[in-house]
Order: sequence, then structure tokens, then C-alpha cells
Amino acid sequence: MSTTPIIGPILFLDDIDDTSIKIAALFIAPRGVSVPQVRVDGASLPAGRLAEFKDATVWRVRFGLPLGGRSEYEWNGTRYPVCCDFSGKPRIAYVSCNGEEIGDLLREGSERNAMWARLRDNHQAQEFALLLHGGDQVYADEVTEVHALSKGWPDAIPEDPSHEELADLRENLREALFERYATLYASPEFAWLAARVPSLMQWDDHDICDGWGSLPSSKTHSGVGQTLFSAARESFLIFQHAAVDGDLPGRFADEDGQHLGWAVRTTGLRIVAPDLRSERSRRAVMGQGGWQMMEEEAKRPAPGHTFLMSSVPLLGPRLSILEALMVMVPSMQKYEDDLRDQWQSRAHRAEWRRMLRLVRSMALPDGQSLTVVSGEIHLATRGSMDLGHGQRMQQLVASGVAHRAPPKAWANLLGALSWLGDSPLRGHPIRIERLPGHASRYVAERNYLMLERKADVWNATWEFEESGTTDPLPL
Repeated sequence: MSTTPIIGPILFLDDIDDTSIKIAALFIAPRGVSVPQVRVDGASLPAGRLAEFKDATVWRVRFGLPLGGRSEYEWNGTRYPVCCDFSGKPRIAYVSCNGEEIGDLLREGSERNAMWARLRDNHQAQEFALLLHGGDQVYADEVTEVHALSKGWPDAIPEDPSHEELADLRENLREALFERYATLYASPEFAWLAARVPSLMQWDDHDICDGWGSLPSSKTHSGVGQTLFSAARESFLIFQHAAVDGDLPGRFADEDGQHLGWAVRTTGLRIVAPDLRSERSRRAVMGQGGWQMMEEEAKRPAPGHTFLMSSVPLLGPRLSILEALMVMVPSMQKYEDDLRDQWQSRAHRAEWRRMLRLVRSMALPDGQSLTVVSGEIHLATRGSMDLGHGQRMQQLVASGVAHRAPPKAWANLLGALSWLGDSPLRGHPIRIERLPGHASRYVAERNYLMLERKADVWNATWEFEESGTTDPLPL
């Protein structure tokens, strides 16, 4: 048995077909250290190099496990059980906002990862088949401080850096991003769970930098901005999908990776995760590729239940009121980008309506239902939209698993705004609703979400750091 300091295995779900689930196991090893083979059903599978960094190599092993029931693989003398059952009573966990903007790597581990420890214990009591990550898996904001070109990002950046300077910037950003991912993936609470439950991940702004896409185009389209995006995108593929350009899993809609939206389908279950960052600008949430993916998914029959992952909440209060106030109050204008990030921003009103029409068309056919799951706001809440014909679509928000909760005053302000309601689609009002057992519409505690199907009905349960487990909410 090897005793080398290898981080991993970290499991990712590549795809699901009729008979098996396709898995990629990620390992991070010091340079020159070999990764032991993975053994599956008597066969030994060697690891292949995925990426090189200054002092480490990232490795990957791809393998399949039979769909249905419980399976296992072996690595480095340890057997790892994996729940592969999506047909009976599958359980899925959903997390978001795994970090904080400032000083995240300096936080004490047991405090930072308290909810990961609780999720691990929850899995030990009753297995999860899948772990969904809804955005901000890392908080990369501070990586810009590693180089003179990006140290003033986004307010002060050089106008015309040389190719050599940008290349040096990229290498420094790569190493800083690597440090953050390696540190998070080495944490024992997360590592234990990630070796036994395959993950599916969708990125949001902090995986790149705070407000990416909602910042002025003069910043994001600059040489420094594009170098930052390129380094963050490469790291996102390596560490959140165990993939690189030209070798994306089949679940991705665009094999060329111009946008990084994906979908997974199995009997009675579909999970759809559009990319709300790669093509984003101050005037658009998605580009042509993202919209093409969503329109194709809307046309595709999907009997059973669809979970649509929207990294920023699709259903929310009338934030245009806050936007108008911020424009008038100079001291608040620095928060304008945060609100422009949201579907509810005045800048995205037409696009928001377009998305709501699409999800409505996905939820209405007989035998189909759809629930939106979101994170991003560091609070927990839920919402609903009347679809007509006696139906409604629900949205579940769970955020964040490691980010400490904002002041309760912020939750109360959003709750007050939610009383105003909104109807971006005429005749289809949106409401923000209370969680089971909670008096307020927004709950300011660290949290994660659990989704479980029983007797063909999905239920949602929130786990809160202080107030504990909610009663199940039928979907």
C-alpha cells in the first residue's frame, strides 16, 4: 500500500447510459509520484496524466460501474462503495458557495467544513447517488493578487501588456488556482464524501472572479481579463469535470466547449445545467450556444422529473427596485454588478422571460415535471411560478455550504421585497414562499439540500447548521 501524499480519488459523473454510469476519478500527486491503479471488477486501470503544474501532476482514471444497486471500486488498498441506483429511491445532495471571498484558505478546517462533515454523516446513514454543485465551488477572487498585471483587478489594469507578460500572468494564475483546488480537495470532510459519491458541477462567477460577465466589457475583454478567464476555465474543466479541451464527457452539449452546459438523462430523471458564465455579458446571461442547448432540451421528451440547475436563482423578488436605488446612491453603486448578475436584473428582463417560457414548456407536458435548483445568494429559500392548467413550477435555493451566512437584516430585506411579487410572464405570477417549519421566506444559515424520490414523488429537505433538518417538501 502506498503512503505517498496523493489527493483523491475525487469522483465525477461523466455520463449515464442504459447499463452503466461512467465515472472519472481525479488524483493530484506530487511530481514524479505514480498514482496506483484503480481496480474495477477484477480489472486494473492505470491513471493517465491530465495536467501538469509546477510541483504536481493531475491524473485521471475513467471507468464504468453497473447501473442500479450498489457497486464498488478499489484504489490503494481501500474499497470504495458507490450507490449506482437511479431507478428506485435515489438520493441527491445539492450544495453551492463552497468558500468565501477573503481569506478562505486561512479558515480553520473544522469550522469551514462543518456542513461537509454533516453531509458526510448523512451519507453514512443513507447513501447519496449523486452530489450536485451549483456554483462557486471555489472562491478565486484573491488569485489576481499573485501578479503585478492583475493585482489591481478590476479597477486598475494595464492597457497593453506584452504577450510575454500575459503568458507569465497565466502561469501564476494557474498555480494560484491549483493551490485553491488542491487545498479544498484535500480537506478530509469533503475528500471522504467525494471518493464515494460522484459529483456534477456548474460554475458561477467566483469560480472565475467576483461578478465575471457583469463587469464592464473593457475589463473582461482586456488582455488581463481574457487571461484570467482562460486560466479559470482550464482549472474549471480539470478540477470540476476531470476533463480538458478536446476530451469533454458526452454529457456536454458543445464538444468544442464554446459554452459548458451539460445534461444527464436516465429513466425518469433528467438533470440540465446551462452555462450562465462562459457567454455572459452585461446585457446577456447566455449566448447563442447556450440558448440552442436549452431550446433542444425543451423539445426533448423527458418523462419523469427534470432538475434544472440555475446557478443564479431563476425565480426571485423584484430586484429592479434595488437597482434603481443603487443608481441614485453613489455609495451603493459598487453593488450594481451583484444585482446585474441576477436573472431579475432590468438588463436581462427579456432574456429572463425567454427562459421562463422555455422551462414552462418543459414542465407542462403530461408525465413531465420540472424543479429549478439554485444557489449563489448565501441564503436558503424557495419560490414558485404558476404555470396555468392547475400546475406550478417550484424553485429550491440552497446556499452556502461553507460561506458564512449574511446578516439576518439582509434576509429580512429580501423577504420584504418578495411581498411585492412579480409576473414577468403575464398570468404566471412568481411567489417566494416559506420553507417548512420556518417563519421567514429567507433563512440566514449555512445549509445544503437533499432530494429524494419515494413512490415516484420527489421530496426536498434542507439541512441547516443551527435549526437542523426541515420536514420533506413534496415536489
